[in-house]
Amino acid sequence: MSQETYELKAEARERVGKGSARELRRNGFIPAVIYGDKQPPISIALSTNEVTKRIHAGGFMTTIATIDVDGKKYQVLPKDYQLDPVRDFTMHVDFLRVSKDTAVTVDVPVHFINDQKSGVKIGGVLNIVRHTVEFNCPADAIPDSITVDLTGFKIGDSIHISHVTLPKGVKPVITDRDFTIATIVAPAAGVEEEEQPAEGEASE
Repeated sequence: MSQETYELKAEARERVGKGSARELRRNGFIPAVIYGDKQPPISIALSTNEVTKRIHAGGFMTTIATIDVDGKKYQVLPKDYQLDPVRDFTMHVDFLRVSKDTAVTVDVPVHFINDQKSGVKIGGVLNIVRHTVEFNCPADAIPDSITVDLTGFKIGDSIHISHVTLPKGVKPVITDRDFTIATIVAPAAGVEEEEQPAEGEASE
């Protein structure tokens, strides 16, 4: 769990619009908005360097932050950010106000362990269907990642969401089916294994 929260200092923005956003960026700030929790949105300006540093450090979208706007503090979760396509520089951030009771929807990265205790050891290939999974979870308990243990899965097996032990309160957004996260497939050249007949491989 990446719940080391961090704090960003911000200033309230009086003027909103393209011209003032450009001026902010020239001065080393980026425009951002705090919204949600049935309160009016607040337009703010944040240090470009601070935000860029946080985005590059990883876990930006799954870590709660405190934003100090001229002395008033808000607990927020980044919901979206825009990068300049040419200069890889942050243009704008949307933050959602959260409290410990807020439920949020986040994309959580999937990590795989113990591939050497699975069909991968004898030459199978791990085919990752979903690198991230969308979950509903409490704002104060967002997992950094979910871990899939590949122990015992053989070539031809599919790993579904039901095979994964999820933290308390964390539920997949897709509930109508047991979706596939990865499969272990035979390499294109075929595996030198007696129990892998070439015919029938395409019968899936």
